[in-house]
Amino acid sequence: MISRSRRLMTALLCAISLAGVTALSACSDSGTAASGTKVTIGYSAWPGWFPWAVAQEKGLFEKNGVNVDLKWFDSYTESINALSSGAIDANSQTLNDTLASVSGGAKLSVVLVNDNSTGNDKIIAREGITGVADLKGKKVAVEQGTVDHYLLLLALQEAKLTEKDVELVPLLTDAAAAAFVGGQVDAVAAFAPFTSKALERPGSRAIATSAEFPGAIPDHLVVSEKMAKERKKEVQALVTTWFQTIDWIKQNKAEAVQIMAKRGAVSTDEYKTYDAGTTIFTKQQNLDAFTPGVTPAHLNFQAGKIADFMVSTGLAPARPNIDGLFDDQYVKSVP
Repeated sequence: MISRSRRLMTALLCAISLAGVTALSACSDSGTAASGTKVTIGYSAWPGWFPWAVAQEKGLFEKNGVNVDLKWFDSYTESINALSSGAIDANSQTLNDTLASVSGGAKLSVVLVNDNSTGNDKIIAREGITGVADLKGKKVAVEQGTVDHYLLLLALQEAKLTEKDVELVPLLTDAAAAAFVGGQVDAVAAFAPFTSKALERPGSRAIATSAEFPGAIPDHLVVSEKMAKERKKEVQALVTTWFQTIDWIKQNKAEAVQIMAKRGAVSTDEYKTYDAGTTIFTKQQNLDAFTPGVTPAHLNFQAGKIADFMVSTGLAPARPNIDGLFDDQYVKSVP
């Protein structure tokens, strides 16, 4: 199983030092290069981002005339740092992480909604714990600052508890799942594919999932300020390639699942179980999300909710400025 840390809200805590960070521990999935200057895209272990591996293997980047170095990060945290420091041009990351980086001074643009988490982020508890309220006084493993830490805080808040009501055990996500299976903690907050590992513990069950918090965990292609200003044609090629890839996957499901399962280091049968928990966005869903609105389906609304949450929990000193953050010109220009 892949070792990948899906860190989220306390991206802010390392944002101050991001300018000096270079994420050099990634491995490259580069294939045949197209013509032109190379564009480096970071991605890591999340089902909504595995279609990039299909795009690479099937030559769809080249078809659109963009030379892509698709860079795999075992540590999602490092991919966030790499984008903010300028080590890569674009990254697959959550809205929450993007806002945290913006709070720390990073200049970024969200150009595509890959997906929404609709169940693949889970809080999983041992036998005898039937709801989030039962976590009071219990040991809960989670990677601090991850998207699942955020999910845990949301679930605790809904149950009228706070993080102080549980004994938080900070571990990397893969280690957190292993600790739960080994009986060292009472619950774990994790994302797919690590949820599959956690559920191997006899009697365990999910007591809360991202499906209960619609729109709370959207995932995006985010580009650097330099990329957004100086390489618009290549950004357009990336966004166009994404939608062509999703179409190819629909028409070649079996082969696509094999490619994505291999990238995720899981079986094809196991990978199929992730489908319902990750809702890949269509072009129309992208357009709807980018349109300003007052429901969780709209990115500006969700960003406001996340920003308020960051401030209320002390994860950010002030609400990040989201003016100009969402750039829908590329989605609008997809044929």
